[in-house]
Amino acid sequence: MNEPVSTARSVLGEPLRGCCSAPITGFYRDGFCHTGPEDAGRHVVCAVMTDAFLAFSASRGNDLSTPRPEFDFPGLDAGDRWCLCAARWVEAFEAGTAPRVVLTATHEAALEIVSLADLKSHAIDLS
Repeated sequence: MNEPVSTARSVLGEPLRGCCSAPITGFYRDGFCHTGPEDAGRHVVCAVMTDAFLAFSASRGNDLSTPRPEFDFPGLDAGDRWCLCAARWVEAFEAGTAPRVVLTATHEAALEIVSLADLKSHAIDLS
């Protein structure tokens, strides 16, 4: 089965790969960490949720664990992949709770906010 790819670019300069379709992620809910002018939060970091990060995010006022059907949001569990706001990932990184990232599915716009070295230090897809 072919994995979906986009015309957008990843932080590695390659075609952006899908982050997750179950649950469907992305600002545009297309499975990709695409961004555009409407996406003020820059949901561009494809991250693998952990209990520590979910607790951290909730402590910062963004509860990602609780389902919100009115926003078609199922709630996330550890192990789910999700397109995070780059600035929130940096906050978590600085607090020592940043989740692992999928570089091939992280949009190049993330590099405006976070360094490639920091992302690589949490990558699950580097050989």
